[in-house]
Amino acid sequence: MSRAAVSRLARAARAAPAARRHAGGRDPLPVRALALLAGDASAATAGGGVRRPTWFAPMGRLPVGSGGGGLLVPPPPRGLFQFTQPARYSSSSSSQITPGEFTEMAWEGVVGAVDAARMSKQQVVETEHLMKALLEQKDGLARRIFSKAGIDNTSILQATDEFISKQPKVVGDTSGPIIGSSFVSILDNARKHKKEYGDEFVSVEHILRAFTADKRFGQQLFRDLKIGENELKEAISAIRGSQRVTDQNPEGKYQALERYGIDMTELARRGKLDPVIGRDDEVRRCIQILCRRTKNNPVIIGEPGVGKTAIAEGLAQRIVRGDVPEPLQNRKLISLDMGALLAGSKYRGDFEERLKAVLKEVTASNGQIILFIDEIHTVVGAGAAGGAMDAGNLLKPMLGRGELRCIGATTLDEYRKYIEKDAALERRFQQVYCGEPAVEDTISILRGLRERYELHHGVKISDGALVAAAVLSDRYITGRFLPDKAIDLVDEAAAKLKMEITSKPIELDEVDREIIRLEMEKLSLKNDTDKASKERLSKLEADLESLKQKQKNLSEHWEYEKSLMTRIRSIKEETDRVNLEIEAAEREYDLNRAAELKYGTLLSLQKQLEEAENKLMEFQQSGKSMLREEVTDVDIAEIVSKWTGIPVSNLQQSEREKLLLLEDVLHKRVIGQDIAVKSVANAIRRSRAGLSDPNRPIASFMFMGPTGVGKTELGKTLAEFLFNTENALIRIDMSEYMEKHAVSRLVGAPPGYVGYEEGGQLTEAVRRRPYSVVLFDEIEKAHQDVFNILLQLLDDGRVTDSQGRTVSFTNCVIIMTSNIGSPLILDTLRNSTDSKEAIYEIMKKQVIEMARQTFRPEFLNRIDEYIVFQPLDITEINRIVEIQLNRVKNRLRQQKIHLQYTPKAVEHLGSLGFDPNYGARPVKRVIQQMVENEIALGVLKGDFKQDDTVLVDVSSVAIAKGHAPQKKLVLQRLENANLELVAND
Repeated sequence: MSRAAVSRLARAARAAPAARRHAGGRDPLPVRALALLAGDASAATAGGGVRRPTWFAPMGRLPVGSGGGGLLVPPPPRGLFQFTQPARYSSSSSSQITPGEFTEMAWEGVVGAVDAARMSKQQVVETEHLMKALLEQKDGLARRIFSKAGIDNTSILQATDEFISKQPKVVGDTSGPIIGSSFVSILDNARKHKKEYGDEFVSVEHILRAFTADKRFGQQLFRDLKIGENELKEAISAIRGSQRVTDQNPEGKYQALERYGIDMTELARRGKLDPVIGRDDEVRRCIQILCRRTKNNPVIIGEPGVGKTAIAEGLAQRIVRGDVPEPLQNRKLISLDMGALLAGSKYRGDFEERLKAVLKEVTASNGQIILFIDEIHTVVGAGAAGGAMDAGNLLKPMLGRGELRCIGATTLDEYRKYIEKDAALERRFQQVYCGEPAVEDTISILRGLRERYELHHGVKISDGALVAAAVLSDRYITGRFLPDKAIDLVDEAAAKLKMEITSKPIELDEVDREIIRLEMEKLSLKNDTDKASKERLSKLEADLESLKQKQKNLSEHWEYEKSLMTRIRSIKEETDRVNLEIEAAEREYDLNRAAELKYGTLLSLQKQLEEAENKLMEFQQSGKSMLREEVTDVDIAEIVSKWTGIPVSNLQQSEREKLLLLEDVLHKRVIGQDIAVKSVANAIRRSRAGLSDPNRPIASFMFMGPTGVGKTELGKTLAEFLFNTENALIRIDMSEYMEKHAVSRLVGAPPGYVGYEEGGQLTEAVRRRPYSVVLFDEIEKAHQDVFNILLQLLDDGRVTDSQGRTVSFTNCVIIMTSNIGSPLILDTLRNSTDSKEAIYEIMKKQVIEMARQTFRPEFLNRIDEYIVFQPLDITEINRIVEIQLNRVKNRLRQQKIHLQYTPKAVEHLGSLGFDPNYGARPVKRVIQQMVENEIALGVLKGDFKQDDTVLVDVSSVAIAKGHAPQKKLVLQRLENANLELVAND
């Protein structure tokens, strides 16, 4: 501040009494002085006090006037607050109220009291407004103190509001709020309590204690709430402990463990933790490390979902049961919430203060508290903003000296990435490896958890469902780990069944819809007077009456069955609660209470449960049941199918027939090639019957043969059979992988290269759709390095991508196509006069020998079957013509034009499209040129319109005398479509 400004303030202060006399008893000068301090020159020169909104600097001071001069209450120490009215002091106290003597929360309460008075349209700011402001603070200390004293904060707030509503209101007065004498007295008393505690700042607890001497409001409030000064002191001591207020934010450090931690031993005592099955070795190892003198800090490492946190929960349950050695008896296991510690710590030092407060409480407990930090890798670097020390460095000294016993849990990847990099932190922890449990162990874990999930969802879970969850999740859900994925399956299947129970049954829903339909029909017939309508109306009314009666009966059955299930669930919940009470009584050696519950209440509940279950069983056996109450293995299989797209549900009769006739399904699109179709069909049947090797792909084939004989088409047909769409085929054209550098596109670019985050084209496609047909087209064109990836894929059924993720191919059909030996096949056919079967055997041996010369032995040795496709003969070409014409027919049907063709047309098109060297590909070109082009011209000219029938036929055209007539394909519009000359209709 400049010298001129200081001298102006001094003159203003000396002139205050005279100005007061001229202003009719008001003292405007301190307001001007305050405005000058705030840097508001316009407000300083205005007479009689500040009347417009003014922003004040955080640390402005408030002198208390001698006669109620107009003074603005300054804002909290952080940020800028706007006050629309000045506040005058009615106290004769000569003390000054400055934000520098209050903690932040206490000062916010002082400022909030003025706002509370203004909102209540009251001019005098009094102690009741201060109480209201303190109670309305989010996560305020006042609320926590009253809660600790056993007082409901809502009732205090209601009593305060009721008192405020009885005070006089002032409307239309623009002179601003007045600070009441009781308000100033309470702050004076708070200062005395500050000295009593030896604190440096006035805090919220000092103000609350001052309320006990407030004759205006506080004493009566506490009398009504039946809380005395001693109870208040005890609550304050319980919250702040032995801490002193040495800074302006002490409230954030009170009860730090309670605010930023979860007492796992208390949760175990209340039965809120799931039972921990197995993991005895890991828990014992943790106990052993915790009993060390120094570096007594176990860190549990393992894959996500294997049960790391469950080990800590198991330790908490053992502590509660007393099943631990003496050094851990009656200890508390507190789980630290790093998210809560970091949340809201926007200023530098906030996070460190919170963490130091937590650590101080832990060390002050003299080993009574064990800290558990889940995802402990988040500690490294947490809070390190703007050069601040991170949480890991705060923990190191205490961890090494044994002052702090800490259990950490993190995954293998994150441990390597964060903890191992900090060698000083790593050496203070002792590793406890937590592996994935076997399927048998997972089944035991699920059996232990079954009761909890049955109770939560109100359904029964069969043992078969638990076994199916463990086995199917291990077999088909490859990206996650047991037991987490198996537990999730059971949970979702139970949730699905619960949803079905609470939703309207299908039978009842169908009746409701039918009633609505008939009601609408009845409404439309009501105004018709003809005889037929009246007869229909009377029949409708009779049908409606019958349906409504049926609806009533079904609704009653549904409600009754649902009420029985609800009753069973409520009894089970009550039984669970009583069991917890029995355990608590036995722990406290209250044997009378335990016996009363065990042999009285519990037996009564068990009898009620048996009666309710018998009633439900009788109702279900009567044939009136509309609901299912048990989760079975079928439900689990359905959930697996929804997660993965793999059809693992029990084979229905329709699918059994479909699989038995799979060859016929494939032959609808793949003409000829009986051996290839048979081999593929057998592989799919083995897989669906559960006989395929679970550690390899379903099947791997090498399709060899000339171009255009159906190698790629068979892959598409198989994909359509499995997924109802040929788009489910993952097709990799190996002509794109001829260069060495292109190989990385299959599994992803290595770290540091462009495209690393995108993943590989092959691995990402299979990760998204684990049950698929993977087609490597023209495999012989690929670079040699591609085969190194295929070796692992074909043998172990898995590939590791560039990001270290293992992608499973165990649910894939692998097909590789090759044109190797095509010339050899064609030459053999031309030059041999043997039977077709004999020629095929000779040809197959020659082609496979050529493949051995082209591909490496270790690659060929991993393929299940080599299939050599035969060239197509004219008969098979004609069948392909029919398939292609039917596709044209389907496309024309969308234009409402009907296509028909004669056998002669099929033979003619087949002869034009037949070429053994090119297979079926010329057929498509011939049909495009001779059929599709002509129809397109006819449509554009208007010769073919909607609902017309186009006939494809052959006519003989004479060329010259003495020459045989030439065949020509003709398209004509039929006047009468009902002809019997068409081959396909």
